[in-house]
Amino acid sequence: MAQIVFLSDAHLGSGADSAERERQLCRFLDSIKASCSHLFLLGDIFDFWFTYRHLVPRGHTRLLGKLAELSDSGIEIHFFIGNHDMWVFDYLSSELGIITHSEPKLLTLHGRRCLVGHGDGLGHTDRWFDFVRLFFRSRFCQRLFKMLPSAFTFGIAHRWSDSNKRRHARRNMLRYLGDDREGIVIHCKQVLDKIPLDYCIFGHRHTPLTRDLGHGCTYLNTGDWLHNRNYAVLHPDGSLELLDYKDE
Repeated sequence: MAQIVFLSDAHLGSGADSAERERQLCRFLDSIKASCSHLFLLGDIFDFWFTYRHLVPRGHTRLLGKLAELSDSGIEIHFFIGNHDMWVFDYLSSELGIITHSEPKLLTLHGRRCLVGHGDGLGHTDRWFDFVRLFFRSRFCQRLFKMLPSAFTFGIAHRWSDSNKRRHARRNMLRYLGDDREGIVIHCKQVLDKIPLDYCIFGHRHTPLTRDLGHGCTYLNTGDWLHNRNYAVLHPDGSLELLDYKDE
């Protein structure tokens, strides 16, 4: 049995180092190719993406090519849409054979019951964010974006993303806020009250950590690839490990 790999929040397309970040990610994917059976991309891999009918957004060609290569080699790839790349629609599945998910998923992996997802909107700790998320996922908003010129919509998206990152930095939200304020943890505990779980594996918070939720369940946040190059591995024996990629 081979290992299962999880990573999230690369935010490709954001920042002056985006191209090098993408190259590092491709080198990492090369390094796990021989030992990995499943790859879980837990959202916000792209800082923004919109799937047009006859247009592929510029950039990310190295990563898309590498994912196609891994998929063709037999690695099962799952992509959980995040709050930044929620509009990938069917592109990754139809072009690359990637399994996409719009909500957290309960999966059995190496004999362990795992709740896996991106993590945005869980726990309902931010009503404004809940409203914005609902609006962006609406058919009305998607149709409106399709009607606008792509140069205009991409400009809006990147300005919104940069503003959101600055807001989170000012509010010091890229750290663990405590069990009663972390929406993902609140949600995981609610699920854990109903069904037994071994692991809850999420991204979104850019805060790499593992935490005991009780009842034999561990919460792991994959941190990010944007700043820290974090990833997690579920080994064949069922143990879960949070790691940092060291580029050589």
